[in-house]
Amino acid sequence: MKFTKFGKALLMSALSIGVIFSVTSCVQSYTVGYLYVTGTVTAQSGGNGIISGFRIDHNTGTLTAIDGLPISSGGANPGRAVLIVGSKFLYVLNRGVNSLGNANCFGAGANECQNSNIEEFAVGGNGILTPQATFYTQGLNPFRIVADTSGNYLYVLDHDAPSSSACALALGAGATSCGDITAFQINQTTGRLQLVVNAPVTAANGAALPYFPVPANPIDFLFNSQFVLTLSGTPATGDLVFPYTYNSFNGQLTLSQNSTQPLNIGHATAIVAGGGYVYVLDDEPIVANGTTSSSQILPFSLGTGGALQAQTGGIVPDDPTLSNPIYLLVEAKAKFLYVVNQGNNTNTTNSQSGIAGYVIDPSTHQLSFIAGEPFGTGAGPQCMVEDPSDQFVYEADFNDSSITGRVVDPNSGVLNNLRVSPNFALQGPAAWCLVDGRTN
Repeated sequence: MKFTKFGKALLMSALSIGVIFSVTSCVQSYTVGYLYVTGTVTAQSGGNGIISGFRIDHNTGTLTAIDGLPISSGGANPGRAVLIVGSKFLYVLNRGVNSLGNANCFGAGANECQNSNIEEFAVGGNGILTPQATFYTQGLNPFRIVADTSGNYLYVLDHDAPSSSACALALGAGATSCGDITAFQINQTTGRLQLVVNAPVTAANGAALPYFPVPANPIDFLFNSQFVLTLSGTPATGDLVFPYTYNSFNGQLTLSQNSTQPLNIGHATAIVAGGGYVYVLDDEPIVANGTTSSSQILPFSLGTGGALQAQTGGIVPDDPTLSNPIYLLVEAKAKFLYVVNQGNNTNTTNSQSGIAGYVIDPSTHQLSFIAGEPFGTGAGPQCMVEDPSDQFVYEADFNDSSITGRVVDPNSGVLNNLRVSPNFALQGPAAWCLVDGRTN
């Protein structure tokens, strides 16, 4: 077949347009990562929760449901979940339910949760999740889970240790009750978990303890490259941070040379690491006249033995229009910091949910409010994550079963709405969210 000069030009033009459309289409459909959200969807006391999953479009931030999800979380009341390095395996902590049918679990008896577990999932192509095995902690009422940076060890915070006598072995003669950390080694081939016993501490029978005691009434904990820090306390006793030194070769946790560190607060809600620093979130109580004083952020650097060293400028106020800070995110370049405020879930007219935003001074590390904050959320936000391309942030909500996505302005830190609708529906209340950057 022969073409005239005009025909050749027309053909080349058509081919060029086709290439452009092809490239444009490819760009628009590119998935930069997967967003997973754990949540409760059933009202039955013994019903399993679910894991929802979405593909993140790198061009618009739009979320598209992953085929085959949501699936069962493998237990009731799923909460925190982690992906290990390489994103081959995902672990969901299912808290179970107490005799009242909820996950408000502490101590023994009516408020003790039953049937709690850790469910392992393999992460396959296109973000699909396949259940693999179920594991159990050594303590009672597990509610937090973290992994070390190598993906070799997994740690679970149990609200209550199974033996009061073991508390004194690690924490001193005055400790009559405590929580604990259950440690596991992760098999890099299968993802199976193997218990790491507390080699330095032995029970009365001479056997190594199968857990690591922490002070009573634990609230939250975090993993740092050198330490595991546990936040504990009550309004009556005051809140404190307890450090264990982490051994990357065997996963052992050993008592730091520094003892517990009082924080001089009594309403802490979370301890979070970001940008090389540690932050404690404190929710101030309602004062006598019925108004709520501003919550606050306590920023620290880590010193010898895991000791917390207050940062320049000291305590930073939360946005006074918000309440109940529960999580904190430092964006990838450590220029901006965001605090997720859950608000008062019993107040339907003024929930005080939202995201407080701060600029991080590169020299002093002091925090100052971003112009235009706070930024809106759904009702009852539980968590916040940044996508793998560092363009978007997402928070998931309990009260209205939704996800809200926003675009991060790289210059100002302002969280703008996505070009498309920023809201995405979930099949049930959200509990936790996490991002997977592996898309093959």
